[in-house]
Amino acid sequence: MAEGTVAVLAGGLSHERDISLRSGRRLSVALREQGLTVQEWDTDASLLSRLRDERPDAAVIALHGGEGENGSVQTVLEMLGVPFVGTSSEGCRRAWDKPIAKALVAGHEHTTPDWVALPHSTFRELGAQTVLDAMVDTLGLPLILKPDQGGSALGAQVVREAGELPAAMVGSFAYGDAVLAERFVDGVEVAVTVVERDGGPEALPAVEIVPEGGVYDYTARYTAGLTDFFAPARLSDETAKAVGDLAVGAHRLLGLRDISRTDAIVAADGSVHFLEVNSSPGLTETSTVPMAMEAAGTSLGVVFTDLVERAVRRGS
Repeated sequence: MAEGTVAVLAGGLSHERDISLRSGRRLSVALREQGLTVQEWDTDASLLSRLRDERPDAAVIALHGGEGENGSVQTVLEMLGVPFVGTSSEGCRRAWDKPIAKALVAGHEHTTPDWVALPHSTFRELGAQTVLDAMVDTLGLPLILKPDQGGSALGAQVVREAGELPAAMVGSFAYGDAVLAERFVDGVEVAVTVVERDGGPEALPAVEIVPEGGVYDYTARYTAGLTDFFAPARLSDETAKAVGDLAVGAHRLLGLRDISRTDAIVAADGSVHFLEVNSSPGLTETSTVPMAMEAAGTSLGVVFTDLVERAVRRGS
C-alpha cells in the first residue's frame, strides 16, 4: 500500500453530511501520518464514474446515515470490485434498520429494551392519539422515540409524560417514515467499538458517556464540552466484559465487518441492554471510537491502516 491510493468517502447528502466530512478529514490526516496516499472524495453523482476512471487501491467509508450506511454505496463498490473498509451491503442493511437489529440481537439471549416500531401511515389511518395511548399502555413511561433508521440521535427524544408524545413523534418523522418507540432504561450509557483483527472481532475498552444535559442528543454528541467521556468506562471488570461480549455478539450476529460501534445501557442492577449498532461510526474529535482506540493503546491511523491492508488482501 505504500505506493497505492486510498479514497476516503465522506460527505454525501444525508442529514449527517457535516459530521461525515469531519470524520473523513480526521481519518485522512491519520492515514497520511501512517504514510498512505489518501484522496478525500465527496460522495455525489460523480462517484461511480470516478471509481471507474480513478480506481483507488482501496476505499474507506466515512459516511454517516443514508446511502453510506444502508448498503447503497457498499453495493456500488461491490459491483465495481473495489476493495473497501467496512461492512458489506448485506450487513449494512441489517444494522441500518434498528428494529431488525434489535430483534436479531434479542433473539440470541441478549437484552434490549422493549419496543414497537410503526410507520407514519399507521398513525394517520388509525388515529394518532389512539395509537399513542396503546403505545404507552404497552411500554409504559418514560419512552425514547427515534426514527427506525438513521444515526447521530437525529429526531430522538426522551418522553417522560404522555403529553410530550405528539411533538416527539413529529420530531422523529422529520427524519424517517417510521418511528421506533423504546422503553427508556436509566443507567450508564456506553459505546463499545469492535475491531476485527487476525484472530477475529475484538471489543476495545468501553467509553462511558455522561452528557451535561442528561440526554446524549445531537448537540451533546458533536459540541465539545457538553459531554464528559470516560475511557475506559467506570465499570466493574465483570460488567466491562459483559458489554464487550454484547458488542462482539452484535457484530457477529448482524454480519458486520472490520469495525462497528455498539451503543448500550448498563442499568442500576448491572444488566446490559443493547440499543443499536453503527456500521460506520463517527471519527470526529468528540466521537467515542478514537477515544476507545487511545484507551486500548493504539490510534485511529494505526487501526485503519491495518483495516485498509486487510481489505486489499481480501480484494473486496
